[in-house]
Amino acid sequence: MNKYRTLLIIIIIISISIFPLSFISCKQDPSTLRTYQLPENIGDGLDVGTIEEVGIDQRLIEKAINDIDRGKYGEVHSILIYKDEKLVVEEYSAGHKYQWDAPDHHADYVFFNSNTLHSIMSDTKSITSICIGIAIDEGFIESINQSIFDYLPEYQHLAADGKEEITIENLLTMTSGLDWKEWNAPYSSPENDAIGIWFSDKDPILYILEKSLVHEPGTHFTYAGGDIITLGEILRYASGMDIEEFSGKYLFEPLGIDAFRWADRFENGVVECASGLKLTPRSMVKIGITFLNDGTWNGESIISRQWVEKSAVTFPGNENIKVPGEDVGKAGYSYTWWTKEFEVAGKKVNGFWANGWGGQKIIVLPELDSVIVFTGGNYTSEVKNFSILNKYIFPAFS
Repeated sequence: MNKYRTLLIIIIIISISIFPLSFISCKQDPSTLRTYQLPENIGDGLDVGTIEEVGIDQRLIEKAINDIDRGKYGEVHSILIYKDEKLVVEEYSAGHKYQWDAPDHHADYVFFNSNTLHSIMSDTKSITSICIGIAIDEGFIESINQSIFDYLPEYQHLAADGKEEITIENLLTMTSGLDWKEWNAPYSSPENDAIGIWFSDKDPILYILEKSLVHEPGTHFTYAGGDIITLGEILRYASGMDIEEFSGKYLFEPLGIDAFRWADRFENGVVECASGLKLTPRSMVKIGITFLNDGTWNGESIISRQWVEKSAVTFPGNENIKVPGEDVGKAGYSYTWWTKEFEVAGKKVNGFWANGWGGQKIIVLPELDSVIVFTGGNYTSEVKNFSILNKYIFPAFS
């Protein structure tokens, strides 16, 4: 055992004395078991209520939270449930902040709360997608069917050999056909293109678009953060604003979200639009509510209903995809949102969600009038969010 891990164990032991709810303890003193607490009304536009009001089984929710605290599901930093127009569950736990070059990608050990900005990882892709949809609504972008090179004037020399056929929709659905290797290597390795792009001397958009075209655009799914980074640059050219400014004006400000941070930029200023955003879990809930309500927030249209509908339905050809490191099994993929049919109380219900490495999720369940948000730090272990859903939350809805 190296010195770092010895020190980490000491820190965790000290933390247990401060925070009685531990991720690593196999047993809990009954006096430290958490009981249900009504979410706090903090005046952020989210109405709160009790789980009794919406017919959720309190016993199962409490069991879920305490099993999380026992470490049964690794590091789950938060779980929030919004149902029937009320935030009814809001629970936070201790864990590690994210740091790419730290062991297990774990930095400081902290107790998360409603004010903590969390790295939402690939949920960022779904925020970028929303911004593209808004840009179309606002007339900055004409159509999803346009060639990407209509909005990339500096890269016209690459609009050849079939790449000129890549459309904005191809990027949204990760069917660009470009040779991108992201699920072939861990996120700690430069062999992974999502990491290798940071080690390259090239302009990041050049790094992406110089990749070989290995499939006809629109015909083959390849999980590719590069597609989404390119969308961010298309948005910048079309609107004259980078995604930080655009999202602030057209998405976050209307939702009453003032705590957000686009944390990662390349040296030339290109924003990492695939995984670089930080939000609070409550802000993630607001995104989910907007999609639950067909693109509206408090009666104001944020994004078109048609965009929400496309995000909720599997894009043709993007069926039965196995998501690495997740317990969801096979799922579909739409406009950067994952899709699947679930069984709740013996009935089939459709769901779609933003999915981020380590256990970040915004799950929208229209037939249950619900949004469920997770954040976590399971970067090198299996994410078991859907085990929690199937064992506790869905039965609690019954």
